[in-house]
This record gives sequence, structure tokens and C-alpha cells, in this order.
Amino acid sequence: MSIEDKISQLTEDIKKLKKERNAIILAHVYQRPEVQEVADIIGDSLELSRRAAATDAEVIVFCGVHFMAESAAILSPDKIVLLPEENAGCPMADMVTAEELRAKKKEMPEALVVAYVNTSAEVKAESDICCTSANAVKIVQSIPEDKPIIFIPDKNLGAYVANQTGRPMTLWEGWCNTHDWVTTEEVTKAKQEHPEALVLIHPECRPEVVAMADYVSSTTGLIRFAKESTAKEFIIGTEAGILHQLYKQCPGKEFFLATKRLVCPNMKATTLAKVKEALVTMQPQITVPPEIREKSLRCLERMLHV
Repeated sequence: MSIEDKISQLTEDIKKLKKERNAIILAHVYQRPEVQEVADIIGDSLELSRRAAATDAEVIVFCGVHFMAESAAILSPDKIVLLPEENAGCPMADMVTAEELRAKKKEMPEALVVAYVNTSAEVKAESDICCTSANAVKIVQSIPEDKPIIFIPDKNLGAYVANQTGRPMTLWEGWCNTHDWVTTEEVTKAKQEHPEALVLIHPECRPEVVAMADYVSSTTGLIRFAKESTAKEFIIGTEAGILHQLYKQCPGKEFFLATKRLVCPNMKATTLAKVKEALVTMQPQITVPPEIREKSLRCLERMLHV
């Protein structure tokens, strides 16, 4: 059987199982193309969880990484949440633990903790308010100016927000392994090879790379910009999986990765075979203890209120 036939067969099997289980499949835009194609909703991590919570599905299959499935479990405690690849983690989320954060809060008792959604439920439970890459600037602007801020865990996103808001913040020493790989030399080389292309960069990239962008935004924001722009060529500074949606939604336009290294191994760990297996076995299930869930939900709700 060819790879195409295998994909076609798995896709049909998954669609059948999905109906039987009353399941909804969510896929982050960094997932493999064939996984995106079998999904009901494709998007940014928190947007996916919010939209799934609003459906009558009994089962959420989250094609993403661990903290994303946790967010779905926080927002949909009455649903079963499956993460097809149990070991799909996020190195950046792992760079801050609840214990480390508690220690930092003791050092800075007056400070408010702004937690990027790329954190564990335990860390969110210790934080004051969440943010996404799309709304981080607005969230920080909503905090009284006399309040010190601890921004966790991404120092690159934190630096971008500090630059946009003029707010001094204590930045956690964390970063996204994939986005942090992009260098100014690589962007310069890409611009030389494609002089007509606009540079679209995710704020998880280094500050000096972000400074080279024509436009900076979350994955959803980058796709929207490319769709609406009159430009025909773009250099992309975010994970390679976004190319599938860019080509689908922007016919007649060309996209070039800032570097071929923009591939997240954790995002690529989910396969169609694992999605099918999760629906057959109803495992691995992701749960959040009630006391952690309540605290982390408050952190997310404060963000949604803003």
C-alpha cells in the first residue's frame, strides 16, 4: 500500500471512530499536513480549547502538545481529553515549574505573574493572569503601571511585549527551542534570495530577529496578514507546519521558511496512526486535579475578561 493509500485509509477510519465516540479533533497549525486535514478545527492552542468547549462533543482529541491538552481539560472538565502522543511536550513550558515560580514570588511579593499559555496547569495555578502571543501586549497594558510584573516563561515574547508597551518586566529565562534557532544571518540570507518578500515573524523569535520583521504576530495573525496583504511573497519565521495553511488559504502566493530548522519535533510526533489508536483505546487521557484546575481556570478567565 502506498503512503497516500495508507493516509486515505487512516483518515476514513478516524472519521468513522470520531462519529462513534462523539469526538472532535483539534489540530495546532504546527501539526503534520495530514493531521491538519483530519481535524475539525485548526488554529492556535487556546483558541482550539475555547472552541472545543463550546461544542457538544464528549471527547476532545488534541493534536498538539501536553500543555494544550491540559488547557482543554481545564476549560472542558466534563469532556474526555485525549493527547494521541503522550510524550509530546513543550521544552519552553518545562523551563518553569510551580516550585520555582513560588520561590520567585517570595522574592517579589508585590509582583503580578503574567503566564504565557505555554505553561503547565500547575504553573498557571500559581499565576495571576494568562496571555497568548496574540493578546500579550493588551494583557500587560491592562495591569496597573505601579504593579511589578513577572513574565513567564518566554523571555523573547516578554522582550517583545516590554518593547511594545514600554513596561519594565522581570523576564523568566525560558525560550522556544524552535523559534530561538532563527538568526539574523538566516533572515538576511532569505531576504537576499527573495528581495520582494515581506518578513513575517512570530514573537517567540529572538528580539534582533523580531526587529527585522515587516509584521509580527501569532500564527493566526500571520495567516490573516498573508491572506489580506497585496504582497505575493513572504519569508516565514515560525514553525514549518504553518505552511500547509498558508498555501491553502493564500492561493497564488509564495512562502519561504526563514530557516529549514524551523521544525518542532514535539509537534511532529503526532501521526494519523496515533490519532486512530487514541480513538480506539480512549487513551492517553489528560486530566487536571480539581484544585489545580480551579486556580488555573481563574488565571485563564482573567485573561478572557480583559
